[in-house]
Amino acid sequence: MRPQVPRPRWLGEGKLRRSGIYWLPNGITTIALFAGFFAIVQGMNQHFETAAIAIFVAMVFDSLDGRVARLTRTQSEFGAEYDSLSDMVSFGVAPALVAYEWGLKGLGKAGWFAAFVYCACAALRLARFNTNIDVVDKRFFQGMPSPAAAGLVAGFILTMETFRIAAADSIVWWAWLITTAAGITMVTSVPFYSGKDINVRKSVPFRVMVMIALVVVAVALLSSNLPEMIFTILVIYGFSGYVIWGLDKWRRRPNRTVPTAKEE
Repeated sequence: MRPQVPRPRWLGEGKLRRSGIYWLPNGITTIALFAGFFAIVQGMNQHFETAAIAIFVAMVFDSLDGRVARLTRTQSEFGAEYDSLSDMVSFGVAPALVAYEWGLKGLGKAGWFAAFVYCACAALRLARFNTNIDVVDKRFFQGMPSPAAAGLVAGFILTMETFRIAAADSIVWWAWLITTAAGITMVTSVPFYSGKDINVRKSVPFRVMVMIALVVVAVALLSSNLPEMIFTILVIYGFSGYVIWGLDKWRRRPNRTVPTAKEE
């Protein structure tokens, strides 16, 4: 039996383990921040396909940091603020600058106007999310979440680059429309399903699995490769909020994302 080596006093009881877990979610946030910064640099160097992929990488790591923090019970106000700043770079500044360098700058003032509208709306959306996080329905986002909006812009650019479609006048105006619409949708009160109420351990009805299979088949038929498939899914998600909003209006239900007067 091996003799036990005494633990150095300067480490403290469990200090090293807790410190490592604490830095884990913030380290993941740093990776997402770097991906957003890398997207900006690649966009400035005219490597738009790489820039768009970097934005999607930032989306993946952004979805992990909060889950890791909850699983390891290392949530903190610092982590929440750091995550918001990272989101502003990766999903606010990066998509706007990449879209501008890809083709919007050829439109003159209209181009930088669309890029700035998107960037400003991303900042407003993140600020509103931080202030309303405790008074809105957790099942729905108030406006399109910034990662989805960034994915919509990046997905369009990645699809165009995959098919080697040049930034001609007609295509550039489509980029202008998508960038502007994604930005404005972020600051609306349109409800977008968050998926936070999904319990992977809970059984679901058979018809739900059938609907999921039909949606996957439909998306596969509408797209011919992975970038186009991702862009199609994000377009469907972008319209889903307005569909939910329209159904609520038709059924005369109150907007599920607007706080009540008492909550405000």
